[in-house]
Amino acid sequence: MADVRPFAAVRARPELAGRICCPPYDVLSIQEARVLADANPDSFVRVTRAEVDFAGELDPYCAQVYERARSNFLLMIGNGLLIQDSRPCYYVYRLTMGERSQTGLAGLVGCGDYRDGVVRAHELTRTEKEDDRARHIEVVGAQTGPAFLVYRATPELDGVLAEVASSAAETSFIDESGVRHEAWVIEDETVVGRVREITGRLQRLYIADGHHRTAAALRVSERMKSAGGSDGFLAVLFPHNQLEIMPYNRVLRDLNGQTPARVVARLAEVMELIDRPQETQPGLHEVDLYLSGGWHRFRFRTLPDGGTDPLKNLDVVLLQEQVLEPVFGIGDPRRDDRIGFVGGVRGVDELVRLVNSGEYVCAFAMHPTRIDDMMAIADSGRLLPPKSTWFEPKLRDGLFTHMFNLPDAAPR
Repeated sequence: MADVRPFAAVRARPELAGRICCPPYDVLSIQEARVLADANPDSFVRVTRAEVDFAGELDPYCAQVYERARSNFLLMIGNGLLIQDSRPCYYVYRLTMGERSQTGLAGLVGCGDYRDGVVRAHELTRTEKEDDRARHIEVVGAQTGPAFLVYRATPELDGVLAEVASSAAETSFIDESGVRHEAWVIEDETVVGRVREITGRLQRLYIADGHHRTAAALRVSERMKSAGGSDGFLAVLFPHNQLEIMPYNRVLRDLNGQTPARVVARLAEVMELIDRPQETQPGLHEVDLYLSGGWHRFRFRTLPDGGTDPLKNLDVVLLQEQVLEPVFGIGDPRRDDRIGFVGGVRGVDELVRLVNSGEYVCAFAMHPTRIDDMMAIADSGRLLPPKSTWFEPKLRDGLFTHMFNLPDAAPR
């Protein structure tokens, strides 16, 4: 069963949260992070990506960067941009994008839950990225951004969160992409106890975003022997039926020595060429190809095991095994620089732009992975291929931070 605890969060001052909170560190390029920092000296990006404070070329993994992150974090507390609650609380976090909202619970999840498989990953982590976040946590003495977790919708918990969120939010702002972020504090001891009891019955949690944060938190917890609250990692838990996975599309730099006509012909040998109604996304087991200024829609003819295995029948797996490797010679998409990935709200317009610019020669628009398939694959102990899921909207860093309770605020 899950171990989800209240904690005394360090929070962005509510009236300044829109100015302070920033996108997750790992969705920002260094150029984008610098633009944010230059435009706004109060941005939390100065903590999550402290290399923005240094001019010129600098190794983002050097000791100076982590020390600057720590000093910037403590300065933001000292000047009142960040405030800390006096006692452990839970927090409700709602994101609204267009007509869709998702309401989650912010708390600490036991690192042991990740180690023991209560918290399930769906993708591999990279050692260098784990190293970076582990060092960041250790030097700053805090987990500065939450993991994005999913639980199977539970009416009892969902009802508590909805009840809390029926009052005016303590924190509310709209980010630069039009997403509204709202937060409520759960400090009533009776409600805290109720949430603790309900979450203690959750049998499994799934990582949507934040694999490296979670793995790094476990590593730090083991090194610190769970001192100072390091045995929990910061997370926001959302019910699965409120979430949307967006397409994670593919773009290719060459046609593997083939003409466009030959590519279309080869795809038609393994897939069925079907009509593509204008302005529609491909359906399940369909894929759109943008090539030479035009769109083609194909449907996979062959599903392994009659379509019963959610991993073998993921559209990203079918595309890789039936198209990318045999037709384009891309055997390992993680290491082949001829393939690129475009996820999220940018949609097919970005695919058209990239191909028409000449940077890429063709693009594949995908049907998004279904969240039920993601959970079923994780339940079976297997991993999804890289770049299979893109969750939107993204959580903001700086809204909640878990600071360790240590004498000097950070280990050395």
